[in-house]
Amino acid sequence: MAGLFEAYVSGAARAFYAGDVSQRDDRARAVERASRPLSPRVLARLRAQNQPLGPSAARAAGLAALEAGACAVVTGQQVGLFLGPLFTLYKAATAIALARQLESETGRAAVPVFWLQTEDHDLPEIARCVLPRAGDGEAPCVLAPQIDADNRVSIAHLALPAAVSDSLSQLRLELGRLPHASEHVARLTRHYQPGRGWAQAFAGVIAELFEAEGLLLLDPRDPELAAEAAHVTAAALERSSELGQLLCAQGAALEREGFAQTVHVRPDSPLTFFHPQGAHGPRTRLLLRGGAFVEPDTGRAHVLPELMDRLAREPLAFSSSALLRPLVQDSLLPTAAYVGGPAEVAYYAQLPPLYRALGMSVPFIAPRARVRLIEPRTRRLLERLGLSAADVSRDEAQLLAGLEQSLPPSAADAVPLPSAAAVERQLLQGFEAALTDALAPLPEALRRDLARQIDKTRSKLVLTAGKLSRAYGQHSLRRDSARVAQVQRLKQLLHPNDAPQERVFGLPYFGACYGDRALAARVLEAVVPHAPAQILELSL
Repeated sequence: MAGLFEAYVSGAARAFYAGDVSQRDDRARAVERASRPLSPRVLARLRAQNQPLGPSAARAAGLAALEAGACAVVTGQQVGLFLGPLFTLYKAATAIALARQLESETGRAAVPVFWLQTEDHDLPEIARCVLPRAGDGEAPCVLAPQIDADNRVSIAHLALPAAVSDSLSQLRLELGRLPHASEHVARLTRHYQPGRGWAQAFAGVIAELFEAEGLLLLDPRDPELAAEAAHVTAAALERSSELGQLLCAQGAALEREGFAQTVHVRPDSPLTFFHPQGAHGPRTRLLLRGGAFVEPDTGRAHVLPELMDRLAREPLAFSSSALLRPLVQDSLLPTAAYVGGPAEVAYYAQLPPLYRALGMSVPFIAPRARVRLIEPRTRRLLERLGLSAADVSRDEAQLLAGLEQSLPPSAADAVPLPSAAAVERQLLQGFEAALTDALAPLPEALRRDLARQIDKTRSKLVLTAGKLSRAYGQHSLRRDSARVAQVQRLKQLLHPNDAPQERVFGLPYFGACYGDRALAARVLEAVVPHAPAQILELSL
């Protein structure tokens, strides 16, 4: 099936979205739809949550603009260790750049807001930061303090473990000789302290990086905000079957157009999680069984009036799923645009029926900037091998095969080797010649009787020769150990673990090398928020 992200950026999936970020008229309409005064309760909580982040004239101006009816450009991410993957930085920068663009185009204020996704509970993913090493040929460094891998409590209610101090010590050892290591590690240490909340640590760092740009932070795991959005949670419970059917119908429409659904729909489960032990307890999905809502682990059943009463008394006893979170977000904020990664762009195509059912306007979706950071050592390797940064996303064997054809043999290739295709061809030609010689003396009738067996033997040999030639080809590609090492190093720097650099590596190495605020400013300067297909290559 086709990819929804690729279809969106090419303009081929407009029917499933509320506009196209590349179209100025669509951007203007989104601002017009979204602009409204912020609820006093939400504004009060935004002020309260941002006040501990330190004085900022730009943040104060953003709050004043929201109070006066500005729209918001929202992005968000899990509150990962040391800001998590690099794309966290790119999301924030894209939201800021897009807010500036909308304001410039329409003359109406637009404020960037970062939604701290603190309802998530996936600690193995959250408590992890990977960084390349300064030395060539060394495997990446993985920082992962010991956590409860089976945790189901929302990260909003968890404190950083004592082991985060060991991770900071390891960072100092890994990065200590880099030019900006002292400043960057000091920033992380100020916020990532044992016993402090994960969300507070994350918010403190990203707020400092974008203090001058006025990025506002919002944590939805707040009693007042949960109460303000309780009507969305109530609809998810009261209209669970209806909303499930709408999502299934939208999924079928997507599939008819050749698109796969990004988020699996469970029509027998409401779009909200339940915390039976209260906000600070583990969350569980509920299953609709015979008119009751059943906890799958315990089998405990709840009727709708009971859950509605619990929601009224304790709104934080519920948290949103991936498909409900955008509606909770947009019930609280005047969202003109949401800045998301490829998976988020894709699942927004599932959401229009939910927005319509709840009488809400769908924001347009703006893909975050996709960035490749090209260090001097990376640039030198690319030039030496005659490769582009985009080439490195190809399979290692494909890269080596291309280099085998384009580069002259190295000193290691003292004896030129035939290609794998030539070896296979020679094997099969030899077999055919030997077969012809062997069958020539036989009578025609006997050759006809043996024809079926001869064909079977030929097929087996073709298969065996193919396997042998492929193995030979892989071996010959690796004869030049220096070239192999260079390709593997490039893969490690630009496409580690066969994934884009921005999804694997975190900020610490690059912040220590080039300065964290300077890097944030470079990314912000390079972002073109209305050109979603573009992958930025940022030379450092």
